[in-house]
Amino acid sequence: MNLLNKISFFIRFRKTIHIIRENKDLDFVFSNLDKETIFGIDTEFDWRNTYFPRLSLIQISTKKKIFIIDFISCENINKLKNYFENSSKLFIFHSSRSDATVLYTNLKIKVKNAFDIQIAEKIISKGKIFNYSSLVGKYFPIKLKKTETNSNWLKRPLSQDQLKYAADDVDFLIDIYIKQKKKLLSLNQLELASRLTTEEIKKGNQDLHISRLKKYKKASLLEREIFLWREEFASSINIPPSHLFGDKFISKLSKINSKDPSARKKINSILGDTNLVDNFISKFL
Repeated sequence: MNLLNKISFFIRFRKTIHIIRENKDLDFVFSNLDKETIFGIDTEFDWRNTYFPRLSLIQISTKKKIFIIDFISCENINKLKNYFENSSKLFIFHSSRSDATVLYTNLKIKVKNAFDIQIAEKIISKGKIFNYSSLVGKYFPIKLKKTETNSNWLKRPLSQDQLKYAADDVDFLIDIYIKQKKKLLSLNQLELASRLTTEEIKKGNQDLHISRLKKYKKASLLEREIFLWREEFASSINIPPSHLFGDKFISKLSKINSKDPSARKKINSILGDTNLVDNFISKFL
């Protein structure tokens, strides 16, 4: 495949790495995925200044290949949904909820069949939580460098260090799963690991406000309504809800009396923006 860019300088990798930057190369990816039933999966994204995470890369590993798909360059990526939502194909994650959230919010993908190696290791290690590099180090004599964790994943071109980091993140997932599966079977805990993974995936396979609302289950009805109003407003302009106003002000806003002559002044002191103040008053007062 001379149309695909192979990273030949990654001499440590046991797998062929393909960088997918063009739509025409996606068919090569799909033809390979058709032949496989188990995959490693990870995503790189930015979620600092927006309501929705901004997807940069989707990395998929098989037993012999790694595909790094540039979501910014490839537009016809929706076909991936057919694979993620196929219950006969198993996707191996580390810390599955965040990746499931990114896949759902960007592509409306609801992952069907998954296994989370972080959850599995927590069971095996009786409660200890391992980050990915520590978990790789436990099963392999390799120390991964995590220097690109907070790099700018939306900037192009991506550096060789970023691409190596992205490949590392899926290179060991399948192998760790195979080792963990043996241990979990011996402990009679494989079903538990699968069930807990499913629960985590479901939390990612939903609109963001649903999981966020759970922390307000003991709040008043009005507080919950204000929370949902903030979520809707923030999502409409794609900024983090906290950029509108912090959680600590929800209770204060719920206690403002519409008959109070200084109500607007109090609301303005919290919300600041005139449009936001007017919207709040028309909604709640």
